Amino acid sequence: MNAIELELFRHLMVSIAEEMGVVLRKTSYSANIKERRDYSCAVYDAQGETVAMGDHMPVHLGAMPLSVRAVMDTFDLGPGDVALVNDPFRGGTHLPDITAVAPVFIKHNKRPAFYLANRAHHADVGGMSPGSMPLAREIYQEGLRMPPILIQRAGVIDRELLQMILANVRTPEEREGDLRAQLMSIRRGEVRLHELVAKYGAPRVASNMRALQDYSERMMRAAIAKLRPGTYKFQDCLDSDGITPRPVWIRVAITIDADSATVDFTGSDPQAAGPVNANYAVALAATMYVFRCLVEEEIPYTAGILRPIRVIAPEGTVVAARAPSAMAAGNVETSQRITDTVLGAMAKAAPDRIPAASSGTMNNLSFGGEVNGKAFAYYETIAGGMGASPRGDGYSATHTHMTNSWNTPIEAFEHQYPLRIESYRIRKGSGGAGKHRGGDAIVREFRFLADAEVTILSDRRERGPYGLAGGSAGKPGKNTLLRGGRAISLKAKTRFDIHAGDALRIESPGGGGWGRTE
Repeated sequence: MNAIELELFRHLMVSIAEEMGVVLRKTSYSANIKERRDYSCAVYDAQGETVAMGDHMPVHLGAMPLSVRAVMDTFDLGPGDVALVNDPFRGGTHLPDITAVAPVFIKHNKRPAFYLANRAHHADVGGMSPGSMPLAREIYQEGLRMPPILIQRAGVIDRELLQMILANVRTPEEREGDLRAQLMSIRRGEVRLHELVAKYGAPRVASNMRALQDYSERMMRAAIAKLRPGTYKFQDCLDSDGITPRPVWIRVAITIDADSATVDFTGSDPQAAGPVNANYAVALAATMYVFRCLVEEEIPYTAGILRPIRVIAPEGTVVAARAPSAMAAGNVETSQRITDTVLGAMAKAAPDRIPAASSGTMNNLSFGGEVNGKAFAYYETIAGGMGASPRGDGYSATHTHMTNSWNTPIEAFEHQYPLRIESYRIRKGSGGAGKHRGGDAIVREFRFLADAEVTILSDRRERGPYGLAGGSAGKPGKNTLLRGGRAISLKAKTRFDIHAGDALRIESPGGGGWGRTE
């Protein structure tokens, strides 16, 4: 292939995914999508293989191909059809992440030439707690679970199905707005792909898509070939599953053989009683993210990245749980610990390339209630410290690894919800010491102006993020309820009722340090 043309098509494809994201954000209703940008968009070829992804959420993007495959296996999609899916056992991650998948047809073709998909985290999809991130024991408690279903047929929305969805959530107006934004995002991607084919022709577009995937494979094989051959093991744990007090261990053995790798999670703990269970899609996404980071050059984010990598995740373990296990935190907390574990193993293969552990938790906060007869529900993640690396200190107050979201601006937050942000600052001194210091974390304090039900799914409260090469661990996080002049320590994973006038303080973990202090 012509190198210049290939680079041109890489940017053209990525620009479509990025523009889909802009449309989704600008037309959405919820702060979680509009402000926090908790969404992802991607373009796939006729076989459902990834061609391009937006610069969005790694945990979404690496897992979405399995949702696309689940839809393709369920339906023979026609022009104007759009499917929804959020079932973690059919390619989803956790229930709040709803994925929209649609085919794109070109003239005179009876089969789709492309597929488009976006995934957006909805601030509530029903279930036992507002925000749909409950401290659950089974997935039925977590919200509305959708196998692949057709929300739009031949360009017409299925109103009865939409009404069924909206009848099962706390904030139906917001949900309908966000779902329609996903449909508009799909439509924009379809328009851009038609323009691309009209300009360059279908054969040329298809050949460049294949070439991009092959190029990604070559780049990944070259990066793996630079690593020392051998088998590298590491283990790390979650504080608990939220139901039992025991830590939940994730273990990995990575074998580097010439220009390929096997990532084996055999030995990880059995699926848990609480909601920290992840599925194979999440394990795949975390692994794909780490290996992509090994490539120093700009690599097209296509299906070719995974061709040299075999991921083994035994069914029934916490990294490949079976139904009907609870999954809410698997996508957000366990994905981070899988990443930390894979990075810890890779630090033995490439000690001069891998950073110390970052905060290792998304510090998930969800709450909801009712004001003047109108329900509200909210969800956000809170940033922490980045791990230091052989090249320098870690950044402070930033989202790392499997999350790539923004914070909710205080002005937007206080305008939409009955709360006041009393403190939002750097948690000084929380990063681990070392030749290069870990990044400092965040303190975020919420004063509630109305009664609400609150759920926190967080981690790294018992053990701080690990340091490397003699660096110290970052400080663990803390959750504190401030009520009537008392400071009440909260568990990492908890559900409680909060009263008007109470405050909640979240202190996220700092990043680990790298290297011994001289």
